[in-house]
Amino acid sequence: MASNQQTRPDIGELAKDTAKNRIGVVMGEVGGRVQIRPIGGGTEWDAMPDNVKPPSAREELSARLAIRNGNSRDGL
Repeated sequence: MASNQQTRPDIGELAKDTAKNRIGVVMGEVGGRVQIRPIGGGTEWDAMPDNVKPPSAREELSARLAIRNGNSRDGL
C-alpha cells in the first residue's frame, strides 16, 4: 500500500526547512534537531524535525542554479 506521507531526508540529502524556507544538505541530528548546511557550504542551522521535508524538484533546481550562478560570478 502506498503512503501519502513524505519521509524526512537522510544525511547527505537535500532538505527544505519549511519554517525558514531554506534548502540545504542534512548533516545530522543532535538533541532532537536536524542540522542543515547551505548547499554551497557555510554555517549549519538547526531545524525542528517536523519542519524538514524533501524539496520539490523545482526548489532543488533553483537552489542548485543559484549556487552555480554565484560560483560563476566569483570565477569558480
